[in-house]
Amino acid sequence: MRMVIAGGHGQIALRLERLLSARGYEVAGIVRRVEQGDDLRAVGAEPVLVDLESASVEEVAAHLQGADAAVFAAGAGPGSGAARKDTVDKGAAVLFADAAVRAGVRRFIVVSSYGADPGHPGDEIFDRYLRAKGAADAYVRGLDALDWTILRPGALTNDAGNGLVRLEAHTGRGSISRDDVATVLVELLETPATAGLTLELISGSTPVAVAVKSVAGN
Repeated sequence: MRMVIAGGHGQIALRLERLLSARGYEVAGIVRRVEQGDDLRAVGAEPVLVDLESASVEEVAAHLQGADAAVFAAGAGPGSGAARKDTVDKGAAVLFADAAVRAGVRRFIVVSSYGADPGHPGDEIFDRYLRAKGAADAYVRGLDALDWTILRPGALTNDAGNGLVRLEAHTGRGSISRDDVATVLVELLETPATAGLTLELISGSTPVAVAVKSVAGN
């Protein structure tokens, strides 16, 4: 099976690519810069050079042809200005979703954020970020051609993952390691019954596989 990950050089994406590759998947990661390719190859992923801020739907769809699933894990990053929240966190997500539809890729997962809401108030950069993520989530949820899952992790840490999480429609505030986010993403990809769900994720006491089966109704 082939998985294509937008934002392939991101901290969560690199962890996800390593896990998927280790499970025998063919993994491609979309990156903006040639020099990022070696890091993807090191974790078993194929780098695909595309700038999601300037590419067309047709260009991105060409790289999604034949994929079994797509994951949007791109982000403008904490150091970016307000404009890139709209062009990356919203615009690139919309583009990637449209490209998946064009390429006939049904399974689609978005790495969103706790608190994402198109109506989130405030004028700070982080407020713009939450509005952009919320607008992107709403757009994806409106696409009947996608079997989408929206994952909204809490505050991200670089702690070693322990595989114990709280995964629910509403968890309340909390933190979660990037390791555990990547592990949850693998389980979501392998659990089609999670399509149509918007899920919040923080550290907890439930093993990842059990948590995913629970929200899937298994």
